[in-house]
Amino acid sequence: MRTLACGFKCIFLLLAFGLPSSEAHCQLPFYTDDADITQKGKFHIEFSNEHDWLQKSSLPGKRQNTSTFTLNYGLTDRIELGINAPFIKIFNIRESQIGSPSGIGDVQFGVKMKLREEREESSFPAMAVVFYVEAPTGSTRKQIGSGLPDYWLYGVLQKSFTKRTVGRLNAGILFAGNSSTGLIGVPTTRGQVFTGNGSLVRDFTDKLKLGVEVFGGVTNDFNLSRGQLQAQIGGNYALSENFAFTFGVLGGRFPASPRGGVNVGFTYDFK
Repeated sequence: MRTLACGFKCIFLLLAFGLPSSEAHCQLPFYTDDADITQKGKFHIEFSNEHDWLQKSSLPGKRQNTSTFTLNYGLTDRIELGINAPFIKIFNIRESQIGSPSGIGDVQFGVKMKLREEREESSFPAMAVVFYVEAPTGSTRKQIGSGLPDYWLYGVLQKSFTKRTVGRLNAGILFAGNSSTGLIGVPTTRGQVFTGNGSLVRDFTDKLKLGVEVFGGVTNDFNLSRGQLQAQIGGNYALSENFAFTFGVLGGRFPASPRGGVNVGFTYDFK
């Protein structure tokens, strides 16, 4: 659910005035969230562009391009505030009467609270909880907005298996609304959506991280014909101490997932 039209301008302005950074935490291109938060009083930005080939059930939609800009701020040592917004373009078949619509999708506002740090002497993982509210800012006529306010709560577990390998699990519930971004995601107007995802990421060098993740979503009646199941392989490469390039290849099944897609982006931390 993972950009405003002015997002690109914001990015370049932030980069222009940014100072050397604190330690970066990059989980892009993966949808699985981490238990880390932005350092108190600091900003963290992420940008991703995903191009997806849609399932046949999405016709007249054939492809979807989603550019997402995310801004996080460390409010305290344990609380992070965030906002993210997608810019969506849907490529329809030529026979479609609405052409290929585009525009700003639904904007999310969130808060993450870190509940527990991971300790070397303990077998317990790091823990966090995240709550998001999604405003229905996208156009339903253009199929780039749900038309509903969404309320999503999920938990995060994070465990280091070795000094270079980290596993993360997310599990949550969308109390109202739906998880769709454009034509991708679980659409529902009543009931809840249950989400779950996990990733395993390894530092192959000091700059290169590679990993794999699985993501799923289903309505409260567990109707798989409206569900989502997809996997992604990808990673990120640190171009500097505070700037990283991210990349991924994904595929899925069931109507709410793309048949395939590619994802590129970057993360940047400010001091």
